Amino acid sequence: MDVLLFGIAKDIVGNSEIQITSKEKIPNSVQELKDYLIRKFPDFGKLSSFAVAVNSEYAQDDVPLNRNDEIAIIPPVSGG
Repeated sequence: MDVLLFGIAKDIVGNSEIQITSKEKIPNSVQELKDYLIRKFPDFGKLSSFAVAVNSEYAQDDVPLNRNDEIAIIPPVSGG
């Protein structure tokens, strides 16, 4: 499963993409993916929130994930 990272999410991981391989438990839902990211990269837990897009659409926590989905992590954005 490929996960694209943007903004501070990219900074937390140190890369613009991570792969969750079959050696690890593949998350079955957006919530499981968020939990995985916080376990693997604890600084995700410091974010007030972050959005997950599945196949170019924002997804709620209960949306199921498939191995071939296009997944993006979109952190909060501040502007001025």
